[in-house]
Amino acid sequence: MRFWHLPAHRLDEHDCPWHLRARNAVGYSLRIRLVLVFMALAVTVAVTFMGGVQKAVSVGWREAARPLLMDYVDRLTAEIGNPPSVERAQAVANRLPLTLRIEGPQVNWASHPDQPQPDWMSDKIRKDDHWVGDENGKRLLQRTTADGHTIEFGLNALSWDRRPRIAWGTLTVLLLLTALAFVYVRHLLRPLDDIRSGAQRFGNGNFAQPIPVRHAHRPDELGHLAATINTMGDDIHQMLEAKRALLLAMSHELRSPLTRARLNTELLPETADVQTQRLALMRDLGEMAGLITDLLESERLAGRHAALHREPTDIAELAREVIADLQSRHAGAALITVHVAQAVPSVRLDRSRLRLLLRNLLDNSLRHSDPSAPPPELHLRLVDGAVEIEVRDHGPGVPPEHLPHLAQAFYRPDTARQRTTGGVGLGLYLCRLVAQAHDGQLDMRNVEPGLSVTVRLPVIE
Repeated sequence: MRFWHLPAHRLDEHDCPWHLRARNAVGYSLRIRLVLVFMALAVTVAVTFMGGVQKAVSVGWREAARPLLMDYVDRLTAEIGNPPSVERAQAVANRLPLTLRIEGPQVNWASHPDQPQPDWMSDKIRKDDHWVGDENGKRLLQRTTADGHTIEFGLNALSWDRRPRIAWGTLTVLLLLTALAFVYVRHLLRPLDDIRSGAQRFGNGNFAQPIPVRHAHRPDELGHLAATINTMGDDIHQMLEAKRALLLAMSHELRSPLTRARLNTELLPETADVQTQRLALMRDLGEMAGLITDLLESERLAGRHAALHREPTDIAELAREVIADLQSRHAGAALITVHVAQAVPSVRLDRSRLRLLLRNLLDNSLRHSDPSAPPPELHLRLVDGAVEIEVRDHGPGVPPEHLPHLAQAFYRPDTARQRTTGGVGLGLYLCRLVAQAHDGQLDMRNVEPGLSVTVRLPVIE
């Protein structure tokens, strides 16, 4: 037995705005969420560690470096001279990545007048930084000569030009690490794709291909999960095969007593007192024989290798033959309108199975058509290399919640159709099996009023 599901109608992803697509990608992708968690954790740990280390080291290191820096600034001030020499100051600025500013009664000079004052030398930084913002800050970065000149030292901003390149390099490395993390996480979670595909195969009744288990000799958690699902699939397959064998055996065994009962019924005298019971018994025996035939045919079609006897078939001619056969049971069959597109060619199909499909579809539409409504319609057309067979009735239709289950075996939406007008629930199931056996598909939808059933069969030359 196979499990059939109609495809769910979803909004096309291309119709959604980009921010909704991005949110859905993050919300429904375990890989992306794991990578984001890893990156957030890495950034948080790095920031916390660097901040703590910097805070712990800077206090002691600055206090240790203060006298060395003060001595170095004193030596540079002595080298510039008293009174300050512009030539010597220029030589110091050329030799070291420093900026010099001299203000006083005789000399007012700046080594880099076109550069703004560095941010770390601004008043705000001086107030916030305990290293240069205390009462000894001027002694650390400024010197006053005996003749009243003030010499201020700073870092040359041009020496920091490579900072953007370092930032871009850091960003590139971070993105590269993110890509590598995503690839690695994708590799780790790839078995989930195999498990999902395997579960879909099992749900469709295909148990031939098990789910691959990565490192079967020493599987991880996902490997154990795949192996467990494979075991479950084997158990389900065995149960379905046992059920199928039992159903086939019962169907075969029931045929013989049914045949004998029908023969004995036909031999009853056709007298007036038993004629009514005789006809009712013949009708019931015919329905039971038809049910057994449908069960056997459904099991043949649901098998892994359904044997099809393909031959060139004129679908329109075959449809008219089926309509003529239905007239013996349904008076309204003669009113069925057939619409055939001129482009529909003869197709290599299994003629007997296609007859079964047309008979069930038309019989179903006749059962559920309102006598006062227009008769059912049969449309045959060629669309994108496939033949479409659409049968539409003008009845009450089917509640939307029943549509996904309507083509399952023995399913009848009792709230929409009564037992007296419906069968046992094998008609549409057989139609779906016939369509699938021909590599086609069957879809159903409400057309208000009525139900439309469309079968698409690929054209095989």
